Amino acid sequence: MLPNLLFLFTDEQRADTMGAYGNAVIQTPSLDRLARQSFVFDRAYVTQPVCTPSRSSILTGLYPHTNGCTENNIPLSTDVPCLPEMLPPGEYIAAYHGKWHLGDEVFAQHGFDEWRSIEDSYRRYYGPDRDPNAHSTYHGFLVGNGLTPRDGEYFSRDEAARLPEQYGKPAYLAREASRFIRENRERPFVLFVNFLEPHMPFFGPRDGQHDAGEVQLPANFDSPPSADQPLRAHLFRRYWYEQGLRTEADWRELIANYWGLCSLVDTHVGTILRTLEGYGLADKTIVVYTSDHGDMMGSHRLVAKCVMFEEAVRVPLLVRLPGQTNTRRVRQPVSQIDLVPTLLDLMGEPVQGHLQGKSLKPLLEERADTDKAPVFIEWNGPDTLLGPRRGTPMEDFSVPDWALEMASREQIISAVTDPVRTVITPDGWKFSCSPLGEHELYNLDQDPLEVSNLANNHELHPLMNRMAASMRRWQDKTGDTVAIPASLFDS
Repeated sequence: MLPNLLFLFTDEQRADTMGAYGNAVIQTPSLDRLARQSFVFDRAYVTQPVCTPSRSSILTGLYPHTNGCTENNIPLSTDVPCLPEMLPPGEYIAAYHGKWHLGDEVFAQHGFDEWRSIEDSYRRYYGPDRDPNAHSTYHGFLVGNGLTPRDGEYFSRDEAARLPEQYGKPAYLAREASRFIRENRERPFVLFVNFLEPHMPFFGPRDGQHDAGEVQLPANFDSPPSADQPLRAHLFRRYWYEQGLRTEADWRELIANYWGLCSLVDTHVGTILRTLEGYGLADKTIVVYTSDHGDMMGSHRLVAKCVMFEEAVRVPLLVRLPGQTNTRRVRQPVSQIDLVPTLLDLMGEPVQGHLQGKSLKPLLEERADTDKAPVFIEWNGPDTLLGPRRGTPMEDFSVPDWALEMASREQIISAVTDPVRTVITPDGWKFSCSPLGEHELYNLDQDPLEVSNLANNHELHPLMNRMAASMRRWQDKTGDTVAIPASLFDS
């Protein structure tokens, strides 16, 4: 019997936003229940901490530098297969519901038979053969319920986030996913559901669900970027200060809203899971829950992603196998590059040779020969709060005056556009190699909050050279061409 696959994921959800990862305050009962029946991965990492590149790896099993989606809004080539295209034709009916962000947003593609879309703001990225006036199915749902967009064209993210919950994107996706499960309960299916939340805008119908006065700020809130941490982090901190995040009360209100968005998603994830159970499909379905990247949300006094700190690159990952009823922890670091090969293996399909990850099925089966391998993360720029937008000539890149108080125009452009490569080892070392020389080294076991950058410790330079060598071996294997010197430091 072929197992179904229900793949649920969010946008911009850091790991510590549910009980399974130590948050006893935020209200996520549906995910807490799922975690009690799942493998809980304590250290799951994205391939790149920004939307398009990360989700390209989730869907294809290839690193962004391989599949071409190195920046936001680069379309995924039709020549690069997604998971449904790796399954034998006719075995499964496949559906994609939610945010796509891999090009031609509202149009079915890449082996998905059914398509439910929620985003209308990517029209300028449609291909030349697509109708530039086509709307998302969510837009049609709202219009069908008598709502009219303020600008006359489509409902902006801000406008949709202000709607009553029953008209919001999470509720819409839960209804559509439940309908799909009901209609296809008698046949094998693959269903991907991607919620926009808790991605910005950081407000919604659950504002006030969590009391801002009771929000505990992150333990590294009072550890803003130090002098030996990258300029990009310093620029981001100042950016958010300029945006009005200045007092602890400002930060607590933001975090409370973010928690509300996590709780909002949790409610509607619960609807989908209850539908699965109601039709007797829980014992026949692989369920995955994860996110495309995290969010700093006050850590180091930063917000959003685009940095290599743990809060941006580490995400929740739950995997429930058919019939599983107990929780099991996976302590070692894993990468989302392994999701596609793992799912193919669990579904009884061959793991295709072009994939760049490995199946984690042996890890789930606790085989003695399970290989503990390092995790690699890439940053390709320039998807940052400061820009520049892809295709904008550098001479047209507008640098804010406040940023020029911190560094020269050339330094700022390099800080927000130059690539970075990061490796995380099974024994807890994390090294980020920067072409600007802004290297970072952390011992995550001793310094999980990444407060003390050890890259300037001469005694650790041999370790950094060895970690850089492992990066180059990974580059040779995956075709990455970012220059990493043969020796970063003299022995």
